[in-house]
Amino acid sequence: MTRPRIVIVGAGFGGLSAAVGLAGADADVTVIDRRNYHLFQPLLYQVATAGLSPAQIASPIRAILRRAANARVVLGQVSGIDKERRVVKVDGRPDVAYDHLIIGTGARHAYFGHDDWEAVAPGLKTIDDATGIRRRILTAFEHAEAAEQPDTRRRFLTFVVIGGGPTGVEMAGAIAELAHAALRHDFRSIDPREARIVLVEAGPRPLASFPEPLSKAAHESLARLHVEMRLGKPVTQCDERGVTIGEQRLEAATIIWAAGVAASPAARWLGVDSDRIGRVVVGPDLSLPGHPEIFVIGDTAHVTDANGQPLPGLAPVAKQQGAHVARLLRARIAGHTAPPPFRYRNYGTMATIGRRSAVADFGWVHFDGTIAWLLWGAVHISFLIGFRNRLIVILDWLWSYVTFQSGARLITGPGSN
Repeated sequence: MTRPRIVIVGAGFGGLSAAVGLAGADADVTVIDRRNYHLFQPLLYQVATAGLSPAQIASPIRAILRRAANARVVLGQVSGIDKERRVVKVDGRPDVAYDHLIIGTGARHAYFGHDDWEAVAPGLKTIDDATGIRRRILTAFEHAEAAEQPDTRRRFLTFVVIGGGPTGVEMAGAIAELAHAALRHDFRSIDPREARIVLVEAGPRPLASFPEPLSKAAHESLARLHVEMRLGKPVTQCDERGVTIGEQRLEAATIIWAAGVAASPAARWLGVDSDRIGRVVVGPDLSLPGHPEIFVIGDTAHVTDANGQPLPGLAPVAKQQGAHVARLLRARIAGHTAPPPFRYRNYGTMATIGRRSAVADFGWVHFDGTIAWLLWGAVHISFLIGFRNRLIVILDWLWSYVTFQSGARLITGPGSN
């Protein structure tokens, strides 16, 4: 009798949690991803602002699953799913057959109908995105150093971050610290501390998903870092010269997008309807209605909480969903009773604004400042240990993060010659 074939598409937090949970199960597990590494996305902004190098927040998928003898890894780009034949189509490879399918392919940038803005206002989802943004930021300082005209220099020293959620707040704070600390003594013709960092949020306050007192604390922390806040008006135009906020024009050489996301094409692959940002609506056990053999998790899935609100696109959500599906499939394969429907346990949400400044919302209690920053660091270190299990990497990351002494301030990649 052949063993069940479980195929996992996507090696993000959800997909890897499912794969780890299925290690040793009486099934053959195949993990498909277009990249050979798992990326710790919450720290991507640190790569983009030259605080960390890519190797410090990524780990090879094969290394993570080394001890899962029943799992194999396939490097490839998924282009479709045939639900009737139960196969996954992978570009340049034979179809991969499955008995159970788990889809956790994450999300991408969304420009709200202005896809042409992506060329001038890149988002942050991959290592390539992060190193590209790093190149833009560091090159802007170099151009400012060489500029002879004050207006030109001012434009190169103006950085606009669009979106006041956690990614935007963390990015703006990190750019400010880069300018005011890491680069402070590196230039002769300019003072990097004169850089102007502008955070644009269409809503009335930053970190709108956090309680208002924490949003206010974040606003005050950003102000201390000399980050300008533009609230209540959306960006109406982006181009190579800058942005238009409402009716006001702002010249800027570097624009970063942190305002919205859309789910991966999984709904199109499956031929099913999706919510407004492309997520697949799934049942209480995270399976596709009418197809109990297909599960959708993480940013790709539309799952509601006890109040009927969609769960946020956070790493803990994806990890818990991946672990839930693994338990369910283990029970199904063994002929045991299935676990109860999925229920997300919210252990809190956090965002960091800078060194020794963060906000943490645990529902029953709120923290901001140094205590929240220490909690944020502890949580991120625990996540890294869980996926990499190398103390030397943690120590290296801590040293780089606390002292700014790292070799990450390199201008590399296309256009860096």
